[in-house]
Amino acid sequence: MPRTPRPLSGHPVMITGAASGIGRSLAQLLSAKGSPVAIADIDETGLKETAASLTGPVLTRVLDVRDAADQRTFADEVHDWLTAPLAAVFNNAGVGVASSVLDAVPEDDEWLRQINFDGVVNGTRAFLPILVEQDHGVIVNTSSVFGLLGMPNQSAYCAAKFAVRGFTDALRQELRGTGVSAVNVHPGGIRTNIARNARVHKDPEGRGRTHQQMAAEFEAATLTTPQKAAEIICRGVEHGKSRILVGPDAYLFDILARVAPTRYYSVIELLERLLRTRNTAGAQS
Repeated sequence: MPRTPRPLSGHPVMITGAASGIGRSLAQLLSAKGSPVAIADIDETGLKETAASLTGPVLTRVLDVRDAADQRTFADEVHDWLTAPLAAVFNNAGVGVASSVLDAVPEDDEWLRQINFDGVVNGTRAFLPILVEQDHGVIVNTSSVFGLLGMPNQSAYCAAKFAVRGFTDALRQELRGTGVSAVNVHPGGIRTNIARNARVHKDPEGRGRTHQQMAAEFEAATLTTPQKAAEIICRGVEHGKSRILVGPDAYLFDILARVAPTRYYSVIELLERLLRTRNTAGAQS
């Protein structure tokens, strides 16, 4: 079936996790294109900085996405603020945890699950009635490449992102025949603060790295800026895609999930060793 275009430019949108990273870049990109933007984040300082960088109408809200009731209240506020149909809801807020399953801190895993999965569910349930009532719009939920493949020391993150993927895919089927749709976004490595803000108690690989060193390694391996990610996501939504891969590494993960569903990590491990060797050689030159 042909894809149905979903115009975003000039149309109102809502974005969570907008204090930094992909969320901030989405807000900046769409605001520059004339879209009124409702933005939310638990980080009040970062949210104000994002709002100050926008060129058009903006509604800001300090919001903990784990709070389902407050998400519904925010949806009511956005509904009252709108002067045109809501084009898109970007459930984008997310956090990280690095730990083996053996050494996992249950409270950390629960914190991550409540934000990365429950936050998406809460946002979907809060804003979906608006879209259904107007019979128009799209729910855009941020999964991850770690929602395509399971990765060591990322069990909680993978579980949440696989759950987002399944939830969104199921929702898409429920919405068939309506003017509302649902999209899964699978970013690869993006240069955001997620690794620096993650909960890490010790190096899960046993190499003695500090949290800062682990974050630096992650950032050195990222291939995509938040600005580029926002462009890819918006273009994918507007072109009617139901599944958006963000970055060249996302395409690699997608291929490995299909052709080597049980042996993919051997390939990834080899690529990681090559990347570390390159980075070490570059630092010494």
